[in-house]
Amino acid sequence: MTTVYITIDTEYSSGFCNGPGPVDRAENFARSIACLTPEGPAGITHKLKLLNEHGQKAVFFVDPMPALQWGVAAIEDIVAPILEAGQDVQLHCHTEWLALVGAANPLGDRTGRNIKDFTFEEQCVLLAWARDTLVAAGAPKPVAFRAGNYGANDDTLRALAAIGMRYDSSHCPALVGSGDNAIALSAQDQRTMLYEGVIEVPVGCIGALGGSLRHAQLTALTLQEMLAAIRHAKAQDMNSFTLVSHSFELINRRKLAVNRIVRRRFAGLLRELSQMEGVETGTYAETPPLLAGNQRPATPLPPSPIRTGMRYAEQAVSNALYGAL
Repeated sequence: MTTVYITIDTEYSSGFCNGPGPVDRAENFARSIACLTPEGPAGITHKLKLLNEHGQKAVFFVDPMPALQWGVAAIEDIVAPILEAGQDVQLHCHTEWLALVGAANPLGDRTGRNIKDFTFEEQCVLLAWARDTLVAAGAPKPVAFRAGNYGANDDTLRALAAIGMRYDSSHCPALVGSGDNAIALSAQDQRTMLYEGVIEVPVGCIGALGGSLRHAQLTALTLQEMLAAIRHAKAQDMNSFTLVSHSFELINRRKLAVNRIVRRRFAGLLRELSQMEGVETGTYAETPPLLAGNQRPATPLPPSPIRTGMRYAEQAVSNALYGAL
C-alpha cells in the first residue's frame, strides 16, 4: 500500500498584511484562507467539503506566525474547521511575519525571510513558540513540520528534533540547488529517511524534459501527471508520495476569482484517488510515514513529451483566463 499525503500549506499572506486591525485580518482571511469569491468559497472549507465527499484525508500545515500580529484567535479560525472535518493539523512557519510585528517578535529585532536565516538556538525558540501557539489555537500537539518557502537547513531539522518533533517535509528534490531550501540532501533523496534526528518526508516529484525535476504541486502538474506519478510510486513500492497544495490555490487572490481549471484538477485528484487500488490517502496523526528501509533509491516518473505538452497547453489557458495566484 502506498500512502499519498495531500499536504495543504495553510497560511495568511504576509504580502497582503496591511496592519494589526480586525478589518485587515478579515480581508486577509477572505483572500488567503476562506477564499471568498462571487462563486462561493474556494478555500479550506471548500477543500474540506470535497475531501469529505470523496472519503479522503489531507494534512493541513498551518502557519501560526500571524498570531504575532492578530492574536491566537486568527489561528483558531483556521484550526477549528479542519479538526471538525476530521482532518490533520501540523506545523508550518513563515518567518517573514517577524519583520511586521515589532515588539511582539520573540527574537527581538532579528528577522529573516526563511527559518534557515536564523541560528540553531533561534530556530529552537521560533519553532517552540510556533508549536505552542498552534496548540493554544486548539490543535493537537503537532509531530510534523514544513518550512515556509521550503526555506529550511540542517539546523532546522536538528531544532525540530530538539523540541520533540518527529517528522519534517521541507526537502523538495525538484528545487535542490535553487529556491530557498538549504537542507544538505540531494535531488536523488526522494524516499522517506532518517536524517538529522527526524524522519524526512520529501515532497514528490516527476522527471522533466532536459533531465531536471518538477515538484508535485497542484498548480505545477496536471491531473494526468499527478496520477501517473502516484502509480509510478506504487510500482516502485514506495511507502508514500507527498503532494503539495496551498489554502488559496483554487483562486486568483487579487481578483478573488475561482480558477476553474485548478479547482477541477483538485476535485479530479480526490475522485481518482478514491478509486485507485493499492493507494490510500493518509495523515501524520493516524497513518504517519514509514521509513523506506534499505530499498533502492527512487527514480521519478520519466518525462513524457505528450504529458509535458498537455501541461504547457493547460497552464497557458489557465494563466490567460485566470492569471497568477
